[in-house]
Amino acid sequence: MELQDSIQQILSGKTGPVWTAEPYMTVYDALERMAEKEVGALPVLAGGVLVGMLSERDYARKVILRGRASRETLVADIMMTPPLTVTPQATVDECMRLMTDHRVRHLAVTEDGQLKGVISIGDLVNWMIHSQRQTIRHLSEYISGAYPG
Repeated sequence: MELQDSIQQILSGKTGPVWTAEPYMTVYDALERMAEKEVGALPVLAGGVLVGMLSERDYARKVILRGRASRETLVADIMMTPPLTVTPQATVDECMRLMTDHRVRHLAVTEDGQLKGVISIGDLVNWMIHSQRQTIRHLSEYISGAYPG
């Protein structure tokens, strides 16, 4: 596990469906879904095609701070479009760089035009922590002579 590991490795460890929103649902309904599913962002699909990404940050900055009403504002009005996407072959390092450069916390993972999942900054941090623990364990085993080879 390294920064060069592919996002596919992280996706394969995630369980459950990818929760989504539709562009013409209200922001309130999308926020309800986020709260219910305990996620911070939803890919937005129109006819099965990824058209945007909606995050809690979008809500805070584009609805609350502008005095808009979440029950009257549509997802299409505030979603990030076009959404930032990566392929399953993208590396952890590439995703971290993309998130940092664009100041986002979620990336849609697509392949052949199909949504495969969502990667969050939390997913990447957890991957790195697990990787560091594994490296420390391997080094400790090597130093103590318990390392095979």
